[in-house]
Amino acid sequence: MPICELDPWRTQYFENVPCPDHVRIPTEDGDAYRWYPAFKWVYNKLAIAESQALDCGPHGIDPPGFPIFSKPIYNMRGMGAGSRVFRSDKEYRLGQRPGHMWMQMLDGEHVSTDIVVVDGRPAWWRHSTGVPLEGGMFDYWIVHDESRPELEAYCGEWVERNLAGYTGMANVETIGGVIIEGHLRFADQWPDLYGNGWVTSLVGLYENGDWRFADDDRQTGYSVVLFGAHNVRYRHPPGDLVRELATSPGVTSIQITFHEDRPASAHSMPPGGFRLAIVNGFDLDAQRRVREQLALSYWSTQQLVARRGRRSAAARETAR
Repeated sequence: MPICELDPWRTQYFENVPCPDHVRIPTEDGDAYRWYPAFKWVYNKLAIAESQALDCGPHGIDPPGFPIFSKPIYNMRGMGAGSRVFRSDKEYRLGQRPGHMWMQMLDGEHVSTDIVVVDGRPAWWRHSTGVPLEGGMFDYWIVHDESRPELEAYCGEWVERNLAGYTGMANVETIGGVIIEGHLRFADQWPDLYGNGWVTSLVGLYENGDWRFADDDRQTGYSVVLFGAHNVRYRHPPGDLVRELATSPGVTSIQITFHEDRPASAHSMPPGGFRLAIVNGFDLDAQRRVREQLALSYWSTQQLVARRGRRSAAARETAR
């Protein structure tokens, strides 16, 4: 296994790629934080904002005005946990939390960018955008085939200024072309959409310190997400069904994105829903149809967790 992958539903992308035993490639922020101590500051979101001279500060420091965006300075679990908007001084005073920060509100497109970095210089880019739902959820992600010259120029200058000497993958999230957070890893949700041979080239990057990837079959891909209601105990759909659906034309893979033997509270999920599955591929309509079939399969396995004030109709949210 060339990739140090925590989530078993994503080992399918890496398990058949040869890799020397001594090569370690992180997909989890915790691993990257430990393995690259000289660059672990990237996980400090306050430092990211300060590196771009944005209005920002830890809770307890008065902002110059409102609204502001608040989030944990460190969030190693992802999914936007603990983030919110403060629209007034009163909200800020009542909502301050230890270990949290605020920053100026940003406008514009939210982009996730994977970058191959060789000795502190970008060598490859791939940009993705999400189609949002309410509650911090995304209906699907678009893995774009085109470049973004302005964004690459801005982020490339930032990488060269701040990651000198680093070789490996980096991921940055931007809003309106401004970096809001960084990671010393790639987005392991969709490496099957990056093209034939990409994972093999990834191993070469970490083994030899260079990047060799033809990238001559690039096309726009999609990563379609299925969410269910919170406070429901789900079971995995039948494995035969998942394998059959994964062979559908236009579909490249299916991930069942939760641990059946763990309580829901052990998973980091957005406030709007519990993520059940991801369908990757290059045909959005076909992927949506597969998502609907998966949603129907969950109806027969879910069990409502008793909680006062919850409606049994919450099960119907699974199909959305």
